[in-house]
Amino acid sequence: MRTDAWHARIDCGRDVGAGFLISARQVLTCAHVVRGSEAAEVTVRFPNRADLGAVPASVAVRGGWRGGAADPGDLAVLELAREVPLAPAEFAPPGAEARGAELVAYGFPRGYDEGMVASYRALPGPLIAGEWVQLEALTGHGQPLAGGFSGAAVTLADGTVVGMVTSVAGAADTRVGRMLPTEVMARHWYGLGELVPTDGHRPELRRRLYGLVRRARRAGLPHRPEQLYVEAVGEFGPPVPQGGFGSLERMAAYVQWEVADPQAVPRLAGLLERLLAPEPARPAPAPAPATASASASAPAPVWAPIVVEIEHSGAGPDQVTVEVFAYRDGHRRPVGAGRLPRGGVRAYVQERVDEAFTQLAPDADELLAFVLPRDLLNEPVARWARGADDPTPLGCAYPLVVADRSRHRSGGLRHQLTRKWRHLDADPGTAPHRIACDTPERPPGLRKRLRDDAVGMVAYSSAPGAAGPHFEVGLHAPVPVLLWPRSGCPGPGHPGDCAGGAFLDLLAASVRDVPPAALPRHLLALRETAAADDDPDGHWAHDVQLLWDDPRCFPEPRACDHSPVA
Repeated sequence: MRTDAWHARIDCGRDVGAGFLISARQVLTCAHVVRGSEAAEVTVRFPNRADLGAVPASVAVRGGWRGGAADPGDLAVLELAREVPLAPAEFAPPGAEARGAELVAYGFPRGYDEGMVASYRALPGPLIAGEWVQLEALTGHGQPLAGGFSGAAVTLADGTVVGMVTSVAGAADTRVGRMLPTEVMARHWYGLGELVPTDGHRPELRRRLYGLVRRARRAGLPHRPEQLYVEAVGEFGPPVPQGGFGSLERMAAYVQWEVADPQAVPRLAGLLERLLAPEPARPAPAPAPATASASASAPAPVWAPIVVEIEHSGAGPDQVTVEVFAYRDGHRRPVGAGRLPRGGVRAYVQERVDEAFTQLAPDADELLAFVLPRDLLNEPVARWARGADDPTPLGCAYPLVVADRSRHRSGGLRHQLTRKWRHLDADPGTAPHRIACDTPERPPGLRKRLRDDAVGMVAYSSAPGAAGPHFEVGLHAPVPVLLWPRSGCPGPGHPGDCAGGAFLDLLAASVRDVPPAALPRHLLALRETAAADDDPDGHWAHDVQLLWDDPRCFPEPRACDHSPVA
């Protein structure tokens, strides 16, 4: 007969329960067994190794149990004060208890300090409240699951663990009880994912995955668990669960236990390995020619846009429709859409933009793009707070641009803008064409000038309303970049010095060596500099607006190659 030394007796004040060793210093038990641990000492004894004596322990993890008999998460992980020289328990595959086999639990009812064994079976059918398996005695006699069995491992005949006793018999019925099956235990504590065998996941793969998760946590990997999850399960995998994950460990456990694709775990492990790998040393770049700027020779970022598209709904002057989506691998992935009053747009955008980041590749260069109707192009979206609890302006948190909705959807302009970008990629050293409030240039002449391939950027001294027809010409011309101050010069004919002229001078100096493709990140740095200034509202760049339009970053949704009806 087998003698499994990993069975444990748990004492916490007057409470007595069972547990089982899962590593040299960790024991699993029920949270209710050690509910008095803040006031009483917790000790662990191993009845089949009495020579080890009472080992002090502390509660390292609680599974979320709130104190009620029907509350979920009645699980606790105890940390022993010292390692014990015992082989830990081994786990059976999830669901092994459902085959009708005899199940055994080792507990410590009153009067039996050395322990007693109870024999039960698991009833087939669904989990009770998504949490418990019901146990019933195999015979009408024998040891019931009385007090002292809480936390006991429920094992098959070969000694492998299929669950843990959480609810023991009462006076009304001494022949029934409940257990947490291993898959539910793993939901409440991610550490079991490494120990419990799951379909298609070899032991070495599980150890590799959770070892990488621990390394990622220690390294402070900046990527959100939701981003890594989307990468692991692929475009057509299950969506991120409501509320997200909260930690890398919970996300890894969810991929292991809840995602049917057997390749999801290897993909996640491979992704973590790539993100944790040290970057190879790069050779020093050759000196740039004297005629080329350092920034012009730097590679332009490959943007991964998150798009917030706002349009008047037609349901009333206060109503707008908002759609949020993210681009990944050339595909547009919807995140959310709705009709809202104008006053509700900021809160909606905060939530959906945060959610949209889960759709981006973990190493992507994010770009936040607001596609707006023409009368809202001067909206201070760069000053909107990043979140309800985070006042950081969006424009100081991410590269942020705006785009005109009509222009953004014009097939002819998209074609011409794409051609203009090819020219700018080959020769990025463009200076902004200046439109001051007193410009003598008439709109028709400006339209002709802006068709020149060499003009990739237009800077205005005034906001769109004051710039008037000159701004309209810029919107209708194939110029990828328009810049202006949201406030400033009121337009032609004003008295005194022109603040817009000073803005144009400082802007031209700031963007002189910046390729147009890199302007969104340059504007992020400018906004951060302005916000950190002693007089933020007096800084020349405090309210600069950037219209930046590269159709290659915003591909149109692909049409079906064949009729779905056919």
